[in-house]
Amino acid sequence: MRVRPLLPLLLPLLLLPGVLSACAEPPLEGLRTFSYVGGDVRSGSVAYPQSPPAGGPYNALWQTCGVYTGPVYDEYAVHSLARGAVWLTYRSGLDAAEVAKLGALLAAPEGGQAPPALLSPRENLSAPIVATAWNAQIGAQTADDPRLKRFVRDYAAQKTAPEAGAPCTGGYGGTR
Repeated sequence: MRVRPLLPLLLPLLLLPGVLSACAEPPLEGLRTFSYVGGDVRSGSVAYPQSPPAGGPYNALWQTCGVYTGPVYDEYAVHSLARGAVWLTYRSGLDAAEVAKLGALLAAPEGGQAPPALLSPRENLSAPIVATAWNAQIGAQTADDPRLKRFVRDYAAQKTAPEAGAPCTGGYGGTR
């Protein structure tokens, strides 16, 4: 019986964790995270600690995913976040070309499906553009910021949202 040395066989397995970690993307710069649990359904208006809110109590009705030219109700938008949507907000008066680029980030890829997402203007933002998902948020100066594309990719339809998998259609389709 011939015994083969184990090291040549095990070496690829021993090196695999290092190779995989070298390929991993670094955390998103400027990412703020929160720890809302979801399921707190309320009627009426809600005061949120951040603008836009990244979780917390929400209305039983959600905001239908889409592009809006006016501000949307926080309570409906937060319910959409709870369903796994991403919400891109921008300061009123942002250049139309920048708004168009934001819309393009949310468009369906060729042959694919658009991510569940909202796009709307908003007052009192900490940056010209703020991307929000359930328990996560980043600010950006321009629509060309590569972190926005990655945020949409990483957080749209996230499985950790309290109502992950629920549709973002058939809700409220108006603005404030």
